[in-house]
Amino acid sequence: MLESLLKSLDDPDLISNHVLPWGSPIPVFGDVSNSRVATLGLNPSNREFMDADGKELEGEKRRFHTLKSLNISSWSRVKQKHLDLIDHSYRNYFNKNPYDSWFRILDKIISGTKASFYNKSNKACHLDLVPYATSCKWAELSGKQQTRLFQKAGDTLAFMLRESSIRVIVLNGKTVVDAFQKISNQALEKELIPEWTLPRRSGIGVPGFSYKGIINQINGQKLRENIYILGFNHNLQSSFGVTNVVKNSIQDWISHSFKKIENETKR
Repeated sequence: MLESLLKSLDDPDLISNHVLPWGSPIPVFGDVSNSRVATLGLNPSNREFMDADGKELEGEKRRFHTLKSLNISSWSRVKQKHLDLIDHSYRNYFNKNPYDSWFRILDKIISGTKASFYNKSNKACHLDLVPYATSCKWAELSGKQQTRLFQKAGDTLAFMLRESSIRVIVLNGKTVVDAFQKISNQALEKELIPEWTLPRRSGIGVPGFSYKGIINQINGQKLRENIYILGFNHNLQSSFGVTNVVKNSIQDWISHSFKKIENETKR
C-alpha cells in the first residue's frame, strides 16, 4: 500500500491538485497497529514538511521523509530501505518533533479514553481521509479538487483500519464528519448539544452537534470488526471562538461515550 501511495506522487494529475510532490504520503501519525483509539482529520498540513517561511524542515526539526532526505530523484526509485525509513517516521512521529499546537488539543479531547498520542503503553494515533499534504489549506481547494483527492486516496483509510486494533474513531469538525459519512455511506446519529454553542457578540451563537455511529465498511471495503464513531461539528483548531468551556464539555462527552462503548462491548 505504501509503495503505491508513494509512486502516485509522480502522477501529474495529483500534482495539479496542489499535492506536495516531494513529501511522502502520511497515512498515519503514530503506531496504527497498537492503537485502539484514533482521531480523524482531512489531510496532513504542509507544516509537517515545511516551516512558516515555506522552507523544508531538516535535521532534528524534520518530521517526515522527502525526496531530499532519502536522496532520491523520484518516488519511482523507492527501495525497501526507503520504505522502512518512511514507516519508522510514522510510528515514531510523537516521539520526535510532533506538530504539538495541533495534536495537543486533540490529545486532551480524547484523554478520557485513557489513550494518548504520547503514551507508549496505551497508544492513540491520528488518521486522515486523504494521506497527501497540500501546498494550501483544504478549504482553499475547489470542490472538484477535493473530490479528486478523495478519489486518489482510494481505499487507504480502509486498509489502515483493517491492519489496526482501532475500535473508536473521533471525527474532528463538520467537514470531516460530512466526508466520512459519504465514504462510509452511512448517516451518523446527530444531536444538538446546547452546551457546545459558540457565543457571538451579536445574534445567536453557533450551535454545536455531536455525532455517533457504528460502521463495518469504508468505501465498500469490509472491515474486520465494527468500529464506533464519535464526532463533533466544531473544528477545535480552526473554528473561531471555541472556548475552553466548550472543549471541556466535548471532552466529557467523549469520555462518557467511550465508557458506554466499553460496557457494551464487554457484554
